[in-house]
Amino acid sequence: MTTARIDDVAETLVIAGTGQCPATAALVGPRARVEARVSGGGKTWKATFALEASRWGGPSLPLPSGAYELQIADADLDALHIDPVVLRGVRVAVTGSAVRIAPPIDPVYETAEGRSTLEERYVAQSGGTENAVFFESFYGRSVGCNPRAIDRELAARAPGVRRYWSVVDLSVEVPDGAIAVVEGSPQWWHARGAARLLVVNDWLRRRFARKPGQKVVQTWHGTPLKRLALHRPGFDPRRMAAVVKESRRWDVLLAQNTYSERILRKAYAFFGRPIWVEGYPRNDALITGDPAAIRKDLGIEPEERVLLYAPTWRDDRAEMVDFVDAERLAREVNAVVLVRGHSRTLEQGRDRAGARVIDVTGYPETARLLLAADALITDYSSVMFDFSVTGKPMYFLVPDLDHYRGQLRGFYFDLAERAPGPLVRTQEELAAALEDPEHEAAFAERYTAWRRQFNSRDDGRAAERVVDRILDLGFVTP
Repeated sequence: MTTARIDDVAETLVIAGTGQCPATAALVGPRARVEARVSGGGKTWKATFALEASRWGGPSLPLPSGAYELQIADADLDALHIDPVVLRGVRVAVTGSAVRIAPPIDPVYETAEGRSTLEERYVAQSGGTENAVFFESFYGRSVGCNPRAIDRELAARAPGVRRYWSVVDLSVEVPDGAIAVVEGSPQWWHARGAARLLVVNDWLRRRFARKPGQKVVQTWHGTPLKRLALHRPGFDPRRMAAVVKESRRWDVLLAQNTYSERILRKAYAFFGRPIWVEGYPRNDALITGDPAAIRKDLGIEPEERVLLYAPTWRDDRAEMVDFVDAERLAREVNAVVLVRGHSRTLEQGRDRAGARVIDVTGYPETARLLLAADALITDYSSVMFDFSVTGKPMYFLVPDLDHYRGQLRGFYFDLAERAPGPLVRTQEELAAALEDPEHEAAFAERYTAWRRQFNSRDDGRAAERVVDRILDLGFVTP
């Protein structure tokens, strides 16, 4: 017989059984794995699973939300059952060997009636009452990008400002001194209404209602190659209305360069309001950071060649594209391969594994990965405009170029004519390009022109300039 219970004091899942004690027991999810502490012997045994884990050398935090599987050899798990239990860090439910981890929100707030009650309370809230900033990056899936860089600068210069971070669950680590608020919780709704300033890098969603005195700084999240918003292929009146409605919520839009400024203003119909062309705060780390320290944290030896594979997402699929056999590439070119899926593929994907392959899709800061890498392999991702700050080689693996350019999105310029690196269609072509000793010389002129156009303001002080503006305009008080 096997039983399951939750120890709500220790915040652990305890599986107990009779018979031979299993040698190992694991709780395995798409982005985390927990080994149990197994005890007992003789007639009974017990496996205790901590519902938290340390990732990337950081603090031990609650497990990421998702579907997990109990893996306990020779144990009959079919009869296990625990109704959802809300703990401090997670909500957990068990059905047989399936374990469901969710954010620690009372289920009543996830019903239609519960959500409606919170939304109505938020709309009625006077708001804008706290000298605080509400930060959100990629809908709370990570705490990074431009909002994180602004947070760090603001914390140093205005320590009296309260800083809330919107997160999908408590597995997302927030910066020192910040307050994590789980999306959809009563605390999240309150913080979004109370803060005087909101700093976001994507749409606000969820019935946003601006309060008197509130300001919104939209940092966006990349210089565009692919067509955005009103410029996307096809006429869709509902999409167009949604774009205009959303952009009217923003007081300020941040652009990496003047090229982006022109495109973003038209793509989002952002007329009559300021666009700050200050470079990207997230790229300051590419000037000031220490790649050796990042490599050490990732377990990479100093002499290793490091390739970062970071494709963008596709409108016609939820999971990450799989155009690279990362383990084979690592062998072919004698390198460590970092695999970085887009933030939109975090929930659907599962970490890639293999010899000399490190899946860094869940790594909190892309800029640190760019700094650690010796070369970038991408396709149409805006990461190309960030990586070029480093001046290191880039390669463009684009087997679906015709489909992506002609049907899915379309481009603002011809990548083949201007890319500061080769466009290749297959992994064989990619491996050959990576081994080409003439690569850098062949693309030197293009690379220089590219950096002149796209990286002129990425000088390591973008966050400083953005926070200067925030404080000078009185969006928050130091």
